[in-house]
Amino acid sequence: MGGIKIYGMPTSTNTIRALAALNEKGLDYELVIVDLRTGAHKHPNFLALNPFGQIPVLEDGDVVLFESRAINRYIATKYAEAGPDLLLSGGTPAERAAVEIWLEVESQQFGPPIASLVFEALIKPILVKATADEAIVEAQAAKLEKVLDVYEARLAQNKYLAGEHFTLVDLNHIPYTNYLLKTSKAALVTSRPHLLAWWKDVSARPAWVKTAAGIPF
Repeated sequence: MGGIKIYGMPTSTNTIRALAALNEKGLDYELVIVDLRTGAHKHPNFLALNPFGQIPVLEDGDVVLFESRAINRYIATKYAEAGPDLLLSGGTPAERAAVEIWLEVESQQFGPPIASLVFEALIKPILVKATADEAIVEAQAAKLEKVLDVYEARLAQNKYLAGEHFTLVDLNHIPYTNYLLKTSKAALVTSRPHLLAWWKDVSARPAWVKTAAGIPF
């Protein structure tokens, strides 16, 4: 095997997360479409890559990985010399620890409510042609609001979530934030001036502009 392949869908936030990391590092890759709507993720050929039948999967030579956050850490580590230092490997112990803390915050505090909100408000009506359950949207928005209050305070003191440098923390937040802004709950971001300034900064990065251009949404 040779070259980098990402198996996924260009509308999938988790796939987009991995593509954004590859673009940030300026790496060449091939996106291999795995269409969830046709059940391609449950086909034996794909299950041989990820036995849980979920996207994305990264194939880099003989290395096969799944789970988008793990994929991004691999990209940031293996290709540390390309593009920005997304893990601040050259930083102080405190700077590196801040990256680790906020990576955990993204996956444990931010990820669950925003994923549920975006699915209900944006993905479900398109993917399964079902009406959004507004009670679920409101409940998840209330949970996310508490997280974003913390982010607003953090960003009042720091340019980026882990400190003064753009890192994998910021990158991992971008796909779901992008989709949130397409929902009726966009004000969760736009009403918070420091969070909005952060979004304008990170979403203007050339790597994200390139990634966003490939989202057929």
